[in-house]
Amino acid sequence: MIANSVSPLTEPAEVRRAPTVGGAMLYDASRAGNASVDLFDPGYWRTRHAASHARAGRGQALYVDDGVRHWVLRHYLRGGLFAALFGDRYFWNGEARTRPFREWRLLHELRAEGLPVPVPVAARYRKRGLIYRGDLITERIVAAQALSAWLDHGPVPAQVWRAVGACVRRFHDRGVWHADLNAHNIVVDAQGAVSLVDFDRGRRRAPGAWRAANLERLRRSLDKIDRGLPRGRFGASEWRLLVEAYGST
Repeated sequence: MIANSVSPLTEPAEVRRAPTVGGAMLYDASRAGNASVDLFDPGYWRTRHAASHARAGRGQALYVDDGVRHWVLRHYLRGGLFAALFGDRYFWNGEARTRPFREWRLLHELRAEGLPVPVPVAARYRKRGLIYRGDLITERIVAAQALSAWLDHGPVPAQVWRAVGACVRRFHDRGVWHADLNAHNIVVDAQGAVSLVDFDRGRRRAPGAWRAANLERLRRSLDKIDRGLPRGRFGASEWRLLVEAYGST
């Protein structure tokens, strides 16, 4: 579960778009160089002994570490009721609306605003008829574990619960809705700094009831995880710390 560093915000991005066979790539040349479609191929990294399985989550993910790059490569997969029917296939509605391009651009925007999210490296889609498939590469986050992993290891310090609440509030104040806010998509590094990951379907929204619903989604996630853990890992007192920090930010 240990991750690598998010690059400094001061490093300027060199955003480029390149056509590919059946689709296109969007990438930051300052991080991906002269990107090729090989970067999105798990087999390419496995033959170089640079790939390992990442945690379960939205889509299929690999950790890439070749000594220079410390990335997460995620192939988009449907969840819920559509998973069995459509798998990794999405209906085409224009390049700008493809999931990888939308997530890449949102991450790029949030990073520019100083919000703690992974650095977007590259995104691509492959289109065939009215169907497309997609992939996203982001940088990993230094010495960080998901909040769910912290819970699995033992009681989470009070300052971490407060930091989580304050972090979520920062995003909500900027009108950022995380479509799958749960304990797996909140990561905390060794110094207690909190980031949010996996912004598939995330978007900007006007202030409204979605904020409370977002928090309730997180609460359900924590309750579900807690049911499989020893007593005392998560409960009313921990949730109160998080909500108080959210409200006082």
